[in-house]
Amino acid sequence: MRYFEVRKARIEIIPMIDIMLFLLVFFAMLTLKMIPTSGQVSKLPTSSTATAIPSPKLLIEIRDGGALFAEGASVTAAAITSLVRSRDAANLAVTIAGSDQASLQNVMNVIDAVRKGGATQVGLAARKSGG
Repeated sequence: MRYFEVRKARIEIIPMIDIMLFLLVFFAMLTLKMIPTSGQVSKLPTSSTATAIPSPKLLIEIRDGGALFAEGASVTAAAITSLVRSRDAANLAVTIAGSDQASLQNVMNVIDAVRKGGATQVGLAARKSGG
């Protein structure tokens, strides 16, 4: 009488593996979104992946010797902070353009001045490299 035979119980692990893999991918993606991107620029003039972007709402130029220009006039870092504060800083897109002689410290000083003004959208201008 097979009807009354006691069968050994089995635990199916395939669905459990599927759920664990889903949770692993979910938490990995969530963790990656939580890590802020904080890349620093090390080379201003050229980039092989440079792409065209819409015109910036504020363009800041760093010229040889560290001279700063915004809206066609020579400015200081404090003036950049004031200029950013005078506009809608939350929606202001700032682009920093510099010569190949501009030092990384000059770039960081400008980024600090822009962030002190409240802007968070900061981009760096680059030319497309030849190769």
